[in-house]
Amino acid sequence: MAFNILISDPLSEDGIFPLRQAEGFNVVIDTTNTPEELAEKIKDYDALLVRSQTQVTREIIEKATNLKIIGRAGVGVDNIDLDAATERGIIVVNAPDGNTNSAAEHTIAMLMSLARKIPQAFNSLKNGQWDRKSFIGVELKNKTLGVIGMGRIGAEVAARAKGQRMHVVAYDPFLTEEKAKKMGITLGSVEEVLKAADFITVHTPLLKETKHMINKEAFEIMKDGVQIVNCARGGIIDEDALYDAIVSKKVAGAALDVFETEPFVGHKLLTLPEVIATPHLGASTVEAQEIVAIDVSRDVVSFFSGGTVRNPVNLPSVSKEVLAKIEPFFDLAEKLGIFLSRLSNKVIEEVNIYYSGDLAESDVRPLTRNTLKGLLTRNLGNHVNDVNAKFLAERFGIAVNEHKTSTTKGFSNLVTVEVTTASGIRRVSGTLLNGLGARIVKVDDNLVDINPEGHLLFIKHKDQPGVIGRVGTLLAIENINIATMQVGRSTVGGNAIMMLTVDHHVATENVDHLKALEDIYDVIAIDL
Repeated sequence: MAFNILISDPLSEDGIFPLRQAEGFNVVIDTTNTPEELAEKIKDYDALLVRSQTQVTREIIEKATNLKIIGRAGVGVDNIDLDAATERGIIVVNAPDGNTNSAAEHTIAMLMSLARKIPQAFNSLKNGQWDRKSFIGVELKNKTLGVIGMGRIGAEVAARAKGQRMHVVAYDPFLTEEKAKKMGITLGSVEEVLKAADFITVHTPLLKETKHMINKEAFEIMKDGVQIVNCARGGIIDEDALYDAIVSKKVAGAALDVFETEPFVGHKLLTLPEVIATPHLGASTVEAQEIVAIDVSRDVVSFFSGGTVRNPVNLPSVSKEVLAKIEPFFDLAEKLGIFLSRLSNKVIEEVNIYYSGDLAESDVRPLTRNTLKGLLTRNLGNHVNDVNAKFLAERFGIAVNEHKTSTTKGFSNLVTVEVTTASGIRRVSGTLLNGLGARIVKVDDNLVDINPEGHLLFIKHKDQPGVIGRVGTLLAIENINIATMQVGRSTVGGNAIMMLTVDHHVATENVDHLKALEDIYDVIAIDL
């Protein structure tokens, strides 16, 4: 089976080499589509690769009946409707590392050009004027750079600014005092950064919370003569407010690479001599364009080959080290979810997932999603996957909680999934055993040792002699071969469970015959 891949924005040919090289991929490059044409064609494709030009709207996604993955060759995904993609179970990947260096270098280049008025001086010289007095700049040394957003690019800019012997004060919602000290910078609130900085550079994504965060009120609390750089996302700075601040001399200059509406031509900001601008060139280096295309191409190949994507946007992203640690548990987590979904026919109200042992030190969000996928598959089938599982659980009003404890409970790692329904609480625990692989080790309060594969029979019964014999005899009559059997009980003579693996699916009529046996309370056939 060949997968159809549409590339709707210009990408480096070297960058898409992983797609060209891999077998089973039909790559189509078509960068001329209007939104209406793309909406019409997208139904034929399994994957879509874009840069920033193509707007992947809800309307397009809703018509993408075969689309499984969208690759953004770059960092920002403002042009992709993530909610719509997530609802449809379409994974979105990007390339967050590929243009980090290029974007940071461009920011520093804009910062220095702004401080020394290099573009203005060049234009004057090009126009036949030898004017040295009009272009006196300022040094960066001992000035304070305010950095709003300390992700990959913001952190790189801060490091380079320190190389220019600038003081750096920064804000980021995930930046701790300890980490700031290690970086040799000062941590501050947004307001503190705005008040302290001689130069301000923004490096946040464009979100509801960050749109126009640099507005009239923000300019009012800045230093007189402050200079502004934006090589992140258009819309973070209110462009009309910036114009007014420059005209009033509150802001001495601005260097802009991104704009709220692009192409950015004819705007009044470009009439101001204090403004220098480039047409969204932050990632426009040969190296960056090749790297981002390679990164998303590799993720697409990995996805369709059954592997794991490195840079999911609508899935929790984890480091390679963490991924290597938790990936062996992916299948177990999903199987625990499937198993538990079969133990009760009641509506799930709450899911609690407990991670014990070494796993408690890791980012386990991908495991939680796989567990939810397993839980919901019974009722949703192929409509649920590890991309949209959490979204669907929330939509159905299911509360999902993660818990971590370093207590080993007899295993180096243990995953326990607990669901609450109107009938009560059911739980199952599983682990990975060296040399044996995945194991279900506890069901409710009963200890077992079951390989979560193939066809299972879960039998709840009274702890009495003869029950196991009656079950075995009936299965022999029904021509159902038992591969393994595990029994467990919480108290002598009380309730007990029997878990059997059998050679093939157990039909409903066979289950009914088992339920009719003496001292049998319940029988559930489970296919994993």
